[in-house]
Amino acid sequence: MDQAAVVVGHEIYCFGGDGNPRGREHIEVHVFNTVSLCWRNVTPVNPGTGERPLQVPSGRCGHTAVLIEYTVYLFGGNSPCNVLYAFDVDAHRWFKLQVSGTVPEERWYHSACVVGNVMYIHGGWVPVTGYTNAIHKLDTATMVWTLINTRGTPPPASKRHSATIIGTKMFVFGGWKFSGYNNSIRVFDTETNQWMNTPSTQLLPEGRDGHSAFTYNGQLFIFGGEFMKGNLNDLWRFSPETFSWKKVEPKGKHPGPMKDMCCCMVGDRVILFGADNRPGDLYVLDFSPSSLKTLSKLAVIQNGLEQSGLTHNIRWELAAMPSNSC
Repeated sequence: MDQAAVVVGHEIYCFGGDGNPRGREHIEVHVFNTVSLCWRNVTPVNPGTGERPLQVPSGRCGHTAVLIEYTVYLFGGNSPCNVLYAFDVDAHRWFKLQVSGTVPEERWYHSACVVGNVMYIHGGWVPVTGYTNAIHKLDTATMVWTLINTRGTPPPASKRHSATIIGTKMFVFGGWKFSGYNNSIRVFDTETNQWMNTPSTQLLPEGRDGHSAFTYNGQLFIFGGEFMKGNLNDLWRFSPETFSWKKVEPKGKHPGPMKDMCCCMVGDRVILFGADNRPGDLYVLDFSPSSLKTLSKLAVIQNGLEQSGLTHNIRWELAAMPSNSC
């Protein structure tokens, strides 16, 4: 679906996507509550008298969104545009931001990530020049854009890759480059503005684009994506310490092959949804299934215990859990 999503507490805010195509007047905002497991639509709040007018981005896909404090920063997409929008998650209001410096060209299928109060934009497809591997950063304290003069050997110019922050380093994986799918991983040090020299790895995931990436306990995970053989549904873990990959085989009902989905880390769980080819599917990967609540739910399922006295939310979660999830 090529939407963008951020995690705010126990909720996931999802913006746009192919279901909200370009040209539509306003981008759609949907919120998923990971406690009640329910979706709701968010209607932007109209400004009051004397306040700035309503400034809502148009429908789009291939854009990015990041959260800094309680503001979502949305950039790019196939509108196309390079206007930076902000969404206040407390007030549910959109507004355009006044920026200066070297503003990135309009683009889509780029990546965005955050270190402190700085947003980094990497790569993507620029209509005028094509694939790029440039990095821009936005200091949200000053609202100044900077084109980073990087050192070292960058990854190939590409789109539909992933860029994930661990500490102060940005880990870039995959994407579609001019010569095909990419399966290399490169590391950018945001403190020195340098692409690091990295050792080669013996075991590598297949090259792909349109995958998702997330971090847990200091390690990088990637899931799914598109490959020349079709869509993928494999899960891989990368260790920054050993610079090595390992394929992970979670228990339970495995998602089907998918691409262009969102994987959002909420506590010890990954919420996976919005795949381009499976838009209605939603899966939860629990990294801590030994928790008391999870064990209790598994005991109810495995022993066929009575559920009528449980709350609606618990019964919903039980119905969503496969019986072979342990």
